[in-house]
Amino acid sequence: MESSCEQILKWTEKVLNGGAITEEEAKALIRTKDEDTMLLLACADKIRQKFSGRSVDLCAIINARSGSCQEDCKFCAQSARYNTGVKTYKFLPEDEVIEAAKRAKKAGAARFDIVTAGRDQRNPKDFAEILDLIRRIRKEVGIEVCCSLGFLTQEQAYQLKEAGISRLHCNIESAPSFFKEVCTTHTAEEKAENVARAQKAGIRVCCGGILGLGESLDQRVEMAFHLKNMHIDAVPLNVLNPIPGTPYEHNKRLEPLEILRSFAMFRFVLPKAQIRTAGGRQINLRSLQSMALAGGMNGVMIGNYLTSKGSDPQDDIAMLHDLGRTQTAPHLD
Repeated sequence: MESSCEQILKWTEKVLNGGAITEEEAKALIRTKDEDTMLLLACADKIRQKFSGRSVDLCAIINARSGSCQEDCKFCAQSARYNTGVKTYKFLPEDEVIEAAKRAKKAGAARFDIVTAGRDQRNPKDFAEILDLIRRIRKEVGIEVCCSLGFLTQEQAYQLKEAGISRLHCNIESAPSFFKEVCTTHTAEEKAENVARAQKAGIRVCCGGILGLGESLDQRVEMAFHLKNMHIDAVPLNVLNPIPGTPYEHNKRLEPLEILRSFAMFRFVLPKAQIRTAGGRQINLRSLQSMALAGGMNGVMIGNYLTSKGSDPQDDIAMLHDLGRTQTAPHLD
């Protein structure tokens, strides 16, 4: 019988040679023992090196419309159903968003994401401003513009493409089999349909989820293969930072090594994807943050998050340089 180390090395060679691991193999990888975890991370990083090189893609976000969301996602500070004390405001002035994009580029971000709370974009004025902002930021700042806007109509997707959007962000949050435990006001199927509308319009989709919602290890594997089947090539992975006032405020935090094993599994399943560490990395990975980049990840969200503070971007850039990595320069596709 093969040892755990022998299996990891065999499956690494399979992926490096253009093959694909099975769900059962991914389930074994995510259950790697602590003593073999460093080998798993090194192999995941070997896959990253083969297919993505040394570059790390940095992105930054702005919460352009905050709070008062009528959806009931149990992890979210911005749901109006929970008493979280989050700051609420309507769509920010355009010039304020432009200035934030300039700061993001100066800090080292290669792309800037406009995020709005709420189910969809039914306010025509807000959506018109978003289209205008995409054009202005590309012209005045010279940085790729992504958007996280909830559910879109097909026509809105075409309009975003015409305006020059780089990527649409729409997380599936978790495995389809677990989604109903996370949210009841929309479904996993609706999420997948939204992704398909963006793809039909020719928009690349940034789509990932959150670890630590209460899902099983097998459901993390299910999420990874669901993303693969949706042809997603940009995957942000968050780790739950329990927000007081939300139903998940007492969720137990994941241990750093479990998080790193999960990240590595995603790299094996999605060898060519841009997989980035995002919300919750500081508080959950703690002193092992750099191990995510040494374990297969090739993207980092810098600066503050939607409702919580992040790291100093220069500390993150120093971290990736200490690992011998380079950062993707701001550019326009």
